[in-house]
Amino acid sequence: MDKKEYRVLIKHCFLEGNNTVETKTWLDAELPDTASGKLTIKDWYAKFRRGEMSTEDDERSGRPKEVVTDENIKKIHKTILN
Repeated sequence: MDKKEYRVLIKHCFLEGNNTVETKTWLDAELPDTASGKLTIKDWYAKFRRGEMSTEDDERSGRPKEVVTDENIKKIHKTILN
């Protein structure tokens, strides 16, 4: 089971009105090999309570893919050699 499917199950439990302990207990019983920790469930519940109902990963900051181009590599190489 992938992360998204697991998050959908957590969201289902949230919408059913279960608390985090009930959700953790149910997931452990139904999916003993793949169940997440309590903290993961609490984090997703907090997100759902804020009204963020998406189960997708949020974008993360970091270096954009456009940075690593042949042109940029040549410029950096030239700068280092000078």
